[in-house]
Amino acid sequence: MNLISIPAFQDNYIWLLDNQQGHCVIVDPGEAKPVLDVLARQQLIPDAILLTHHHRDHVGGVAEIVAQYPQLAVYGPQETAGKGANTFVHGGETIEINGQQYIIIAVPGHTLGHVAYYSAPYLFCGDTLFSAGCGRLFEGSAVEMHHSFQRLAQLPDDTLICCAHEYTLSNLKFSRGILPQDREIETYQQQVERLRAKGRPSVPTTLQLERKINLFLRCHDIDLQKEIGVSSPPHSLHSVFSELRRRKDNF
Repeated sequence: MNLISIPAFQDNYIWLLDNQQGHCVIVDPGEAKPVLDVLARQQLIPDAILLTHHHRDHVGGVAEIVAQYPQLAVYGPQETAGKGANTFVHGGETIEINGQQYIIIAVPGHTLGHVAYYSAPYLFCGDTLFSAGCGRLFEGSAVEMHHSFQRLAQLPDDTLICCAHEYTLSNLKFSRGILPQDREIETYQQQVERLRAKGRPSVPTTLQLERKINLFLRCHDIDLQKEIGVSSPPHSLHSVFSELRRRKDNF
């Protein structure tokens, strides 16, 4: 498989997963033109579109792409019913597209119906898990988003996090403000700064790396809890998550 990231808007990524046999899957096409350009340039035929949630910067290009490929299957949660989806997923099921299996994971928080698609090692998680961060809580709660993160954290270390935005540097700056002495976060920030200075993307990242540099995956960390003033027993780690999200919202 060959993973292709297509920049869109100011900081979005649209993903194509190319099976290297002339076919591909499109994930969250917020606009059509850059996708259609890549399809034409690389002579790829799309088998399906995968939608993670209903926001326009993830679905805005669906209609134009489907107009070019009328038989295209468009998978998405129920909230994408009016956005071009014709096959609905909820979480817990597995779909097969041209011989490739995708596990659907319900990840509410950013929106109530948000889903992620996992086809090892690729995780297309929309606006849920970002490199060094997490999505805003537009519809769901911190408790729901924390549970969503816990589901994603169960995936293997080599999982490639294919998130939908280039937010890594901003997230790392926030993390440095919380844990300024954390060497791994500092080192990774320097690496990402060099990447971005060359115009290169910081994603996909790996779940193994995110466990180290993403504070939202480190709610169990006693040092982190001390820094933000939240002492939390294991059964209520969502309170740590909630405080981090509150601080990020005001960052």
